Amino acid sequence: MISSDIIELLNYEATRINHIDFIANDPVQFPRRFERFQDIEIVSLLSATIAWGNRTMICNNCNKMLGLMDNQPYNYVMDKGYEELPEMNIHRTFFSRNLRYFLRGLNQIYTKYDSLHDFAKSIGVSSSEFPSWKLVEEMNKVLIQANNGEKDSRCLPGNLDNTALKRINMALRWLVRDDGIVDMGVWNIIKPSQLFIPLDVHVGNVSRDLGLLTRKANDKRATIELTEVLRSIRPHDPIWYDYALFGIGINNKSTNKPV
Repeated sequence: MISSDIIELLNYEATRINHIDFIANDPVQFPRRFERFQDIEIVSLLSATIAWGNRTMICNNCNKMLGLMDNQPYNYVMDKGYEELPEMNIHRTFFSRNLRYFLRGLNQIYTKYDSLHDFAKSIGVSSSEFPSWKLVEEMNKVLIQANNGEKDSRCLPGNLDNTALKRINMALRWLVRDDGIVDMGVWNIIKPSQLFIPLDVHVGNVSRDLGLLTRKANDKRATIELTEVLRSIRPHDPIWYDYALFGIGINNKSTNKPV
């Protein structure tokens, strides 16, 4: 049973962080720059893929990555501009060869389907118990085929029995949640209630401090455990609390209820 004080804290922090001002310093700003549906999908995936580490560095490198695509990601994918990419670092351990690998797979998806949304619909994501893992499983098949059987876990994880799938769960939060504040809500193939928490070290640690998570590893089982707890509080939109778990502990915020 979650105490009323903890629920009050979560509600306060989620409301505080889920604000228009949040966008300017977060990778969600990049897909929000676009209007074409396919551009939003592609930039959501790519920005989330390199969203680990320092947020300023992440945003700088998202800008760099979009610049490589002439800020026309869908056209760049369909014209296969990635085949002319020079070897270079994009973000930490993610290089142009990894981006090229990813975009080859996206080219195959967008050649066959009008959108990634339609691809997700075709593979039955909406009826899956674990939609993000189902999406990655099927996308990996396409990426491997598009790259002559080669695997590259820098793009999408392959250990789907264990991975928390943090970055794709974050991309789906952007695409699916539809409260009109930070997240874009352009996908209707799944509902906000079907989303899973983007679990990283910070979110895991805060959740344990608050008594929301008992599992010590930040893996798939922990993601499921924490999401189920959040669903018990807010069944229709549990991942709204991602904002609270992000905000608590940032800028020396304590886990005590604000007064």
